[in-house]
Amino acid sequence: MSAAPLHGLLLCGGASRRMGRDKAQLNYGGEPQLLRAWRLLTAVTGRAFVSIRDHQRDEPLRASMPQLIDTYDAVGPAAGILSAHDAFPEAAWLVIACDLPWLDGATLRALVAARDPAKEATAFASRFDGLPEPLCALWEPSIHQRLKQRHEAGSHCPRKVLIQADIRLLPPPGHALDNINTAQEYQKQMQGQMEVLS
Repeated sequence: MSAAPLHGLLLCGGASRRMGRDKAQLNYGGEPQLLRAWRLLTAVTGRAFVSIRDHQRDEPLRASMPQLIDTYDAVGPAAGILSAHDAFPEAAWLVIACDLPWLDGATLRALVAARDPAKEATAFASRFDGLPEPLCALWEPSIHQRLKQRHEAGSHCPRKVLIQADIRLLPPPGHALDNINTAQEYQKQMQGQMEVLS
């Protein structure tokens, strides 16, 4: 089976309510997390986009990158994935969230290398519960109808889509997919970085 072309989708349309400020703008290693994630994603995909909501299109950081604007109501990450599949139905999508500060190039390369185009998706298992991690995963064109049907039924959880789908599930990649959602978590991470530097 020939593989669909692989595009990249960087999810950065969230409201960051728990963080209290835009997670994409948080500084890790001397640059905004959005730029760091963008570099990682574009290194392993032929074409990539940032997934945003309409009111974010003129935000300077996001405006500097190719954009895909959500065409679905604010239903979380599912809106971005659905919109991407609608825009390029022939493509597979390497989807990553912008709040994964420990994600690295080796992890993304391993995901792409393990891709099985005959499956609906290729994803890592969570190191916490063993379930598929949807926000660092490779979504094939064949999964789009399943995702759309669940959306139309009022279910907007990408993880539940992967649980029900025929996917290739990879072992957890250590801490690479741990995310930071609150100001307290971010402050703790920054303190840890300072301790390493001192």
